[in-house]
Amino acid sequence: MALWLILIIVGVVMIVLGVAVTAAKVLLWIGIALLVISLIGWIVGRGRARA
Repeated sequence: MALWLILIIVGVVMIVLGVAVTAAKVLLWIGIALLVISLIGWIVGRGRARA
């Protein structure tokens, strides 16, 4: 399984947990950061595969 896919899954889980548990706002921000990083990695990986 690709690393970016694992990061997306973990990011979504952390966002859901961060929204569900209002005391865990840190999880929300970590989840958003992981999603952004994994999406950037996915875009860069696709760009490399085409070049």
